[in-house]
Amino acid sequence: MAKVLEGIRILEWVQFMNGSAFMLGDLGAEVIHIEDRVKGDASRGISAMWGDSILLPGGRNIVFEGSNRSKKSITLNLKTEKGREALYRLVAKSDVFVHNFRRSVAEDLKADYATLSKHNSELIYVVASGLGSKGPYKDFRAFDPLTQAMSGLMWVMGDRDDPEPVQVTGAINDSLGAAMSAYAIMAALLARERLGIGQEVHVSQLGSALMCLLGGQVNNTLWLGHPMARHSRKRARNPLANHYKCADGKWIMLAEAQSDRFWHEFCEVLGVGQAEQDPRFVSALKRRENYAALTEILERVFASKTRDDWSKIFLDKKVRFAWAPILGMNDIVNHPQAIENGYVIEDYNHPTLGKTKALGYPVSFSKTPVSYDVPAPEFGQHTEEVLMEVGGYRWDEVEQMRQEEII
Repeated sequence: MAKVLEGIRILEWVQFMNGSAFMLGDLGAEVIHIEDRVKGDASRGISAMWGDSILLPGGRNIVFEGSNRSKKSITLNLKTEKGREALYRLVAKSDVFVHNFRRSVAEDLKADYATLSKHNSELIYVVASGLGSKGPYKDFRAFDPLTQAMSGLMWVMGDRDDPEPVQVTGAINDSLGAAMSAYAIMAALLARERLGIGQEVHVSQLGSALMCLLGGQVNNTLWLGHPMARHSRKRARNPLANHYKCADGKWIMLAEAQSDRFWHEFCEVLGVGQAEQDPRFVSALKRRENYAALTEILERVFASKTRDDWSKIFLDKKVRFAWAPILGMNDIVNHPQAIENGYVIEDYNHPTLGKTKALGYPVSFSKTPVSYDVPAPEFGQHTEEVLMEVGGYRWDEVEQMRQEEII
């Protein structure tokens, strides 16, 4: 069965995750990951920074494995004329070139848009940066924690009564940068199909975070002159849109904006009929005025049962008000909601782990399914294959390039 991007070839000169095209590889694109012939992708050696906790059997590591499936790996010494010549031959036969290096690095190695577009006028050239291609910080080396800091994300996280900024673990802006790069590539491919043009495209973690993670906060700041306050569980004016600790120390989340509509059902299911008739709580406006008293009541109620007990009650009664358990990572990766939708797949074949669970694709297609049959490549695993099949080199030429330390 055909895949969405079958026949599309992407050259990817990317380290770590920002700009990674693995999601497009999942959709059938041929993604060729270009690595330095000596050092390789820096994320291959990330355990030097984070320790053995991220290592998998066989010396592989979670960071590289997670952002490089569905790809091929080749090595090229772009500091040499022959290495750049090999790149240009691959560019001529490719649809997309994506990188996350600073502009000066690309220009010094003659891998900038002006140079590569001479070898393929319809090339889509994507730069995935941290803070953007313009402005006083355009040349900063920007990693996920820095874009969390710059975007305001670290400030909006956390409770209002705690003045410290909060960093999110797991490289969320790196992941977002990869997703937005994929989005940009798809849009540029469509533009090329409709208009017959290649172009240079710039994506950044900062811009992606401002629009996709913090759009509400940004608009509030721009249009009302101030950001939304940090959330405060103790001062939430709508107690039906708050989180509560259960008997086992786990938490449950309510997010009901239409509290009048579901007030009767809510009180009935929680067994707080007296609260329903209490004049302090008879309407959303009254509950807003007396939020502290109602929050205290609900804290006691939720603390009377475990989170799983409450979840079962809500599920059995098929309640209509909005709620969800607050899950940890061990919970969600094994939750049927994630597994049945394919957000976590159960039959991923990993080279060293064997059949295991893995992160799935967040979108499903009825007629062009996603597949995960290509694991993250070994260092330079496909160099000869790509140079011969795509670049048109003979075997003896490839061997000569190896002897000359081009590959």
